[in-house]
Amino acid sequence: MFAIYGSPEATEHLSFEPRTRHEVEQILARSIASATTEPRTEYVLAVTERNTDKLIGLGRLALDPHQPRAATFGFALRPQAWGVGYGLESVRLLLALGFEELGLHRVWGARSPLNRASAKTMTAAGMIEEGTIREHVFKAGLWRDSVVHAILDREWAVESGQLASLHQNE
Repeated sequence: MFAIYGSPEATEHLSFEPRTRHEVEQILARSIASATTEPRTEYVLAVTERNTDKLIGLGRLALDPHQPRAATFGFALRPQAWGVGYGLESVRLLLALGFEELGLHRVWGARSPLNRASAKTMTAAGMIEEGTIREHVFKAGLWRDSVVHAILDREWAVESGQLASLHQNE
């Protein structure tokens, strides 16, 4: 995790500065604790390389206490794992968890306006770019906008092919 959260390159477009090893240990401890909380409101998943099981990223889905049946999500990968499909696979798995396992209605995430790779990934997963939250993130002494992408349960059903299987079972 430190190779991701502690890396200036990996956190360039994230909403926070690189973390110290101690801060990453605290994040990991909170994530482990959240896995046993009832009711569970946060899911942090490890992204591993297919052939080696080496940790190359993280995905997070957090239920939104202000919106019924909604959650925010995010993902981060080691720079060495960029551009080979792990991001898209991670987003699809987080969306499947949200819609197919948790019965959510809406999942959304935000990205840096400069992170075109993340925009491409979320669009490829069926998410819609909804708009910009102005001066949403304070990082490196400056305010930065965030671009919101979201997907609804009925859109996920079409994207994932569930709609066809639902009609076949009628």
